Amino acid sequence: MTSTNDIRRSFLDYFGREGHQIVPSAPLVPQNDPTLMFVNAGMVPFKNVFTGLEKRPYSTATSSQKCVRAGGKHNDLDNVGYTARHHTFFEMLGNFSFGDYFKEQAISHAWTLITKEWGLPADRLTATVYHTDDEAFDLWRKIAGLPESRIIRIATKDNFWAMGDSGPCGPCSEIFFDHGDHIPGGPPGSPDEDGDRFVEIWNLVFMQYEQEDNQIVRDLPRPSIDTGMGLERVAAVLQGVHDNYDTDTFKALIAASSELTKTEAVGERQASHRVIADHLRASGFLIADGVLPANEGRGYVLRRIMRRAMRHAHLLGAAEPLMWRLVPSLTAEMGAAYPDLIRAQPLIEETLKLEETRFRQTLDKGLRLLDEATAGMNEGDTLAGDVAFKLYDTFGFPYDLTEDALRAQGLGVDRGGFDSAMAEQKAAARAAWKGSGDKASDDIWFDIAEEHGATDFTGYAGHEGEGQVIAIVREGVRVDSADAGDSVTILTNQTPFYGESGGQMGDAGTISGDNGLEAEVTDTAKPLGRLHAHHAKIRSGNVKVGDAVKLQVDAERRARVRANHSATHLLHAALRHRLGTHVTQKGSLVAPDRLRFDFSHPKALTAEDISVIEAEVNAHIRDNESVTTRLMSPDEAISAGAMALFGEKYGDEVRVLSMGRADENSYSVELCGGTHVDALGDIALFKIIGESAVASGVRRIEALTGEAARQWLTDRENRLKETAAALKASPEEVPARVVSLIEDRRRLERELAEAKKALALGGGGGKAEAQGPEQIGGHGFIGQVIEGMDPKALRGLVDDAKKRVGSGVVALVTVNEGRASVAVGVTEDLVGRRNAVDLVRLAVSALGGQGGGGRPDMAQGGGPDGAKAGEAVAAVREALNEEAVAA
Repeated sequence: MTSTNDIRRSFLDYFGREGHQIVPSAPLVPQNDPTLMFVNAGMVPFKNVFTGLEKRPYSTATSSQKCVRAGGKHNDLDNVGYTARHHTFFEMLGNFSFGDYFKEQAISHAWTLITKEWGLPADRLTATVYHTDDEAFDLWRKIAGLPESRIIRIATKDNFWAMGDSGPCGPCSEIFFDHGDHIPGGPPGSPDEDGDRFVEIWNLVFMQYEQEDNQIVRDLPRPSIDTGMGLERVAAVLQGVHDNYDTDTFKALIAASSELTKTEAVGERQASHRVIADHLRASGFLIADGVLPANEGRGYVLRRIMRRAMRHAHLLGAAEPLMWRLVPSLTAEMGAAYPDLIRAQPLIEETLKLEETRFRQTLDKGLRLLDEATAGMNEGDTLAGDVAFKLYDTFGFPYDLTEDALRAQGLGVDRGGFDSAMAEQKAAARAAWKGSGDKASDDIWFDIAEEHGATDFTGYAGHEGEGQVIAIVREGVRVDSADAGDSVTILTNQTPFYGESGGQMGDAGTISGDNGLEAEVTDTAKPLGRLHAHHAKIRSGNVKVGDAVKLQVDAERRARVRANHSATHLLHAALRHRLGTHVTQKGSLVAPDRLRFDFSHPKALTAEDISVIEAEVNAHIRDNESVTTRLMSPDEAISAGAMALFGEKYGDEVRVLSMGRADENSYSVELCGGTHVDALGDIALFKIIGESAVASGVRRIEALTGEAARQWLTDRENRLKETAAALKASPEEVPARVVSLIEDRRRLERELAEAKKALALGGGGGKAEAQGPEQIGGHGFIGQVIEGMDPKALRGLVDDAKKRVGSGVVALVTVNEGRASVAVGVTEDLVGRRNAVDLVRLAVSALGGQGGGGRPDMAQGGGPDGAKAGEAVAAVREALNEEAVAA
């Protein structure tokens, strides 16, 4: 028997020998077509080559392309498990000519491969052509020798292919295999064509025209070839079976499912095993290509696929999660052809296990409630839509599972009633929304979200991608287009741009497209928490709703943001390790040039604390451990030890970031939806540059990473070198020299103070007075103005002067930077007669000030007009003279 792996290899080898470039399969997430949810045909990765937008270094190619049809227009999900040939995941074998060869060589290659290389009997093959394609009809007679009765003209669109309403198009020629008259069905074009006897195994598309708005307008200058052969279908033919699920790959997966559930794949259980085998392939490859379960977009389709399989595992009686235990069988069958499947095996297993563990709780409860709701219903009856919505909204039981479960019982669901209940809930959510406070703005975001759903964020996997413009907002109003010079907000169905949330700043970059569009994205916001809104300035060209555009994140800026964000996680863990588990995040800022982290702690960090924390973070950076991501429910994540980040809003599913190693556990485990480094070594360097108080019990650390940290250290080193040069010392000697200079300065300040004191006590006007204190009314008086004296030293000087005067009054004024300070002292024997407070207020008034206070024997004050320092002394002297005269 020829294995599926052998068939894939022989197909590629044949065309490789014929000069075709063997091209690896592209990821399931389209890289060049934002209108598609998943790659659903072999030609999708080459679409831009066919249209001339992209040039490749080869003119012919061959591939085995991974495809998924489970969402959007191409959706085979509901049929999977119940027919012989429907799949969610399949492989499309193809050969392509980009203006090289055309119909004759394409038909020749096809006939040679299937009849001579693979040995299929010619008498069991039938070809179809578009009814006006006489050239293809004649070539089949010439090359294959088919009789006219087995070259069937088809007049419908089944045999005319188009890339879209506008673009390349052309007639098709399909090859059918006859499984034999023991199977019901007729040849293509006959009344019985829907039977299973004649199976299409290969479709040859002859791209020779260009159309606009569904009308052919011209011939293509370089006609091309696009073919597609379903690997699963041709494997069934070559392995002598009629049913795709009887081929070797599916038989192995079904055997593993049967063994683990201890049930045979026969009778009513056959469909369940087939669903599990098919959906295992789709789930495994989607996860390997970066899609993770979510509530909207691609992640929602993946979740539907996974949960449908998990429900069938439940029907088979599996007591424990089953899907993740089948992953080794999947990698054994397909890992050799797709090594990424082996690389992603741990993530696939963990994602399936966590999802099924959680889903089983929902499933058990939902099925019980569904049984209660349908009790007494008869085959053909319909479950009320509001009941289905209650199961969905209150108990988390998805609508499609309700529909799937009831179909087996011959019951339907009122979809209209379900949609009506959903609309009512959305209206209530809109009314209850507490957003920006701008009702008009909030209404716009709700309208966009309800029309198009959440933005599909693709930025975890890369910095660029394509998207389709779904809305343009200018000055708070939705518009259909924007031109050069306009500042607008552009929303696309998918984007690699991260919208500001959780403390991480939004991405910047560019949006480009046809019509010469070049737009600079300055920031990305996240209205309603699920839309990614690009704030952009149109530099050239124009953009319209519906346009396909290329989105390019500023990769260098993103790299700095990622490093800073990952560093905050390491910092959080280091703070808790050093200071205690009372430390929790109270806020953060993750910017391209810095990071800021607020946390709970009652006191300032010591220099040793900062040094230890910084060293610990850098140690993990040097270890360069990988950063891993898992999806879990918030409760499961927190129960497993993950910490929730301040300011982050969490849904039913959260991303759990693990980084660094500490014994057997991760050093840091936190819930976070931001972008992060792949490995901690990408942070390069971590440096704390500030620690301060924010509020009572809340501290703030500011830090730098990578090049910014290196530059900061370099700047400090340069300043140290400049200081050393000024001191005529080496950098190592600077601390000792600075200490010495400080000590010298303090000594000189003390000596200067002593000198000023001696000078002040030597006599008025700063000159020594040999004759002693001035005499007023029989008592001594010392009144002086002292330049540059520290005001705090006045009290001591007054006390010393009082000892010198014996019995009397002392008034000293000092001037610093234009402002005067005054102190007045009265000896103890005169306190009853003269009051220092009264005298000092006279001096303050002379200085242009008010007040002054103290005790009767010592008072101080000051005034703004230092130029009147002499008048202040004179005011005290005059008051004493008047008192003496009065006496």
